[in-house]
Amino acid sequence: MLHLKLPTDPRWTNIAEKNIEEILIDHAYCEQKAASTCISLIVQYPEKEELVDTLTPVVAEEWEHFERVIKEMKKRGIGLGRQRKDEYVNQLAKKLKKGGNREQQLVEKLLMSALIEARSCERFKLLWQNLTDEGLKKFYYELMVSEAGHYTNFIGLARKYRPREEVDQRWQELLADEKEIIESLEPRPDRMH
Repeated sequence: MLHLKLPTDPRWTNIAEKNIEEILIDHAYCEQKAASTCISLIVQYPEKEELVDTLTPVVAEEWEHFERVIKEMKKRGIGLGRQRKDEYVNQLAKKLKKGGNREQQLVEKLLMSALIEARSCERFKLLWQNLTDEGLKKFYYELMVSEAGHYTNFIGLARKYRPREEVDQRWQELLADEKEIIESLEPRPDRMH
């Protein structure tokens, strides 16, 4: 369903479990950034009624996820700490096309968000399937289901604002770019992506 071109290195799950405190901190910031991204899209494109209607509940869900991650952290005595640089997202942003009209720029942003949600969904699935902590397994299962819905929201919106074949072609290009990014990044003990 996610169409990612390269699955996550299986070592990532082992690294993540051994560093679950760092993963939770990074995850909290990922959820906060996801909510902020949706808010930014609504602010930048208020005339796109379907976008506003679709992303408004996503903002609430992403913020709820942030709150849930914070709750999991508090159970474990983990503080939020400082935000870290997200090399994955930074590299992905460099692949976006510059220029074009408003709708083309919107589609670039929507497809980038879809990719981030797809990779998050894939990683949540790995955590759900492989963690030994039963509470976190359930937590990541629930988030996996939600992220899959967000991924489809972003793809669906992109197809609304530009021709489907154009969007699908661009999606394939970004999937190939994302594969190269994943290949170039070492699995990190303190990062969700």
